[in-house]
Amino acid sequence: MQEPADRVRSVRSYVMRAGRITEAQQRALVSLWPRYGVEFAASVLDLDRLFGRVAPRTLEIGFGDGEHLLERAIGAPQRDFLGVEVHRPGIGHLLLAASKAGIGNLRVIAHDAVEVLQWQIAAGSLDELQLLFPDPWPKSRHHKRRIVQPDFVTLVATRLGPAGRFHLATDWEPYATHMLEVLRGCAALRNCAGHAGFSEPVMPRGATRFERRGERLGHRVRELLFERSA
Repeated sequence: MQEPADRVRSVRSYVMRAGRITEAQQRALVSLWPRYGVEFAASVLDLDRLFGRVAPRTLEIGFGDGEHLLERAIGAPQRDFLGVEVHRPGIGHLLLAASKAGIGNLRVIAHDAVEVLQWQIAAGSLDELQLLFPDPWPKSRHHKRRIVQPDFVTLVATRLGPAGRFHLATDWEPYATHMLEVLRGCAALRNCAGHAGFSEPVMPRGATRFERRGERLGHRVRELLFERSA
């Protein structure tokens, strides 16, 4: 099997945790997966066929329990949403909520996000990619596990269409600085905040579980918004 030219392999940015999964979440993983789930494969997805229409497309990496992703899918029925997550309890939680809401503009992939971007997402096919509160890996010896690295950002840029947006947020100040430096180093992206560096809140949204935890600890949330340049 030939690997794509923009192949990025990486130390994984996550550690698989068993976590506690409820009976309802487990049932959802079985009964609702055919409706919302997309199997990982080393071949490019036809997103128009997957969603049954042509529409703007958002991909969220590491959606956790899916609160933010569901909120956006409900609030923007004219847009399609694809979520990538590896932790089964969170996926089950989102599937249950999506079914209850009766939405059709959401799909989920349970796999490593870097490999999804490399293999399944066509170049220029995304209008927006969101990475909200990724693991900051605060210890120096773990910095290599941070998902925001130059090769990853270059890969993201290739998957964004013209004027496609890359929206990031973190409540860990050293990681925010690292993100900004890496993104500034990608010639294919421009900072929508200009010389200000960090952006004002990009969109109204409810706080995620990780964001609420950071707020309790007194952390400041930093957001970045970069756009695919011509």
